[in-house]
Amino acid sequence: MTIEHFDVLIVGAGLSGIGAGYHLQTRCRGRTYAILEGRDAIGGTWDLFRYPGIRSDSDMYTLGYSFRPWEQANAIADGPSILKYVRDTAREHGIERQIRFGHQVKRASWSSQDALWTVAAERGSAKEAVQFSCNFLFACGGYYKYSEGYTPDFPGAERFAGRIVHPQKWTGDIDYAGKRVVVIGSGATAVTLVPELAKKAAHVTMLQRSPTWVVARPAKDEGAIRLRKWLPSMLAYGITRWKRVMLQQYFFNLCRRNPARARQLILGGVRAYLGPDYDVDRHFRPRYKPWEQRLCLVPDADLFMAIRSKKASVVTDRIETFTENGIRLASGAELEADLIVTATGLNLEVLSGLQITVDGERVDPAGTYNYKGLMYSGVPNLASSFGYTNASWTLKCDLTCEYVCRLLNHMQKHGYLQCTPRNADPDLAGEPWVDFSSGYIQRSLHLFPKQGSKPPWRLRQNYARDIMTLRFGRIEDGVMEFSNPRFEPAARSRSG
Repeated sequence: MTIEHFDVLIVGAGLSGIGAGYHLQTRCRGRTYAILEGRDAIGGTWDLFRYPGIRSDSDMYTLGYSFRPWEQANAIADGPSILKYVRDTAREHGIERQIRFGHQVKRASWSSQDALWTVAAERGSAKEAVQFSCNFLFACGGYYKYSEGYTPDFPGAERFAGRIVHPQKWTGDIDYAGKRVVVIGSGATAVTLVPELAKKAAHVTMLQRSPTWVVARPAKDEGAIRLRKWLPSMLAYGITRWKRVMLQQYFFNLCRRNPARARQLILGGVRAYLGPDYDVDRHFRPRYKPWEQRLCLVPDADLFMAIRSKKASVVTDRIETFTENGIRLASGAELEADLIVTATGLNLEVLSGLQITVDGERVDPAGTYNYKGLMYSGVPNLASSFGYTNASWTLKCDLTCEYVCRLLNHMQKHGYLQCTPRNADPDLAGEPWVDFSSGYIQRSLHLFPKQGSKPPWRLRQNYARDIMTLRFGRIEDGVMEFSNPRFEPAARSRSG
């Protein structure tokens, strides 16, 4: 079997993978790379999810790339607009030519003797076995399991006469016009679906076991639109980007330091939209503090407008059983439905389910520590791109790409072939990967690497601090071990 070699292999051609391609060809000129994409199109999540109204719950001034301004009017963009943005970026910078579509990566094996990864993939519908080798492997497939979303085992689901669909499996033949629709869930997907379905459905009910914090924001940033008229595009974009970053961080810190005040502000906003007679405490006051789970953003208060118009309603109760005509609740009430949408969450996976071995030994990511939020203790020449949980995904991904490029250039300059984060601190305590209480996080924490109790193993959720660490911090920090295994067994990195 012919093994094709590249300096860097990127796994995934979504938002993160296209960004990684741009940074590599811009900051590491002359290096060869390819992007292995399991599906047949660019876009990742934004191509996979097709449910009505799909949109970002982050503004595009921070979800967009640092190097390519977002110039559309809506700051909170719909899925097709984001997909176009990602594909236009890939086309304009020649990145799409580096993508190998239909390549489902299965295994990656590192050899210290050769300082190479051997990557096994299946190509096309026939699942033809192919192999690649690379010096550095960059996983940019995110953490959603694309093959399936999360759906609990609902009692009596087989009795329901209508259709049951998970948003991740939405298809164009699903008819909801004039129908009674029940959306189960209260997270970002549910609050997106409800106002969109309500435009055509007879009625939409959002059925939730417990409320989620929901915040309304204008879909357009009028200040950003004015800045674009007065200033060069990149300058206007940069100013707006930093404004948004600072506002995000300010509100996150407020929620953590003064949750009572944050709770008052959020609930006051909901009451302003729904009026004094609406039971806001029952339907929109969660048991947890703001930002212990990710907040749901609704542009132009569309969810609240749908509720006020009586096209949609919220029911807070537990499901006893599905029936032939809908759902019977623990309270004894029944919800009649023609269509049930289970917006009940996502399944997560590490490294897109990739099986990793290092010198013949299987690596369990859960047994590793996460180095600077992007590498794994004891695993050489491998990085993965993870975004923030308390801010826009791409902010961290851009910084991750910058750091990987700095690392590759440092290795080239000094003749190193291998870089491995090593934990030699006996006092380092392991902590959960993230401290969110969200169900989709808690269900999957056991799969993910731990973070440590101190840097560089501590996973910060702070963009400004990560800039100092990833953009300007020392590469040789006494923890990253560099070696040239073709000529010497191993060498500890210099501390300076």
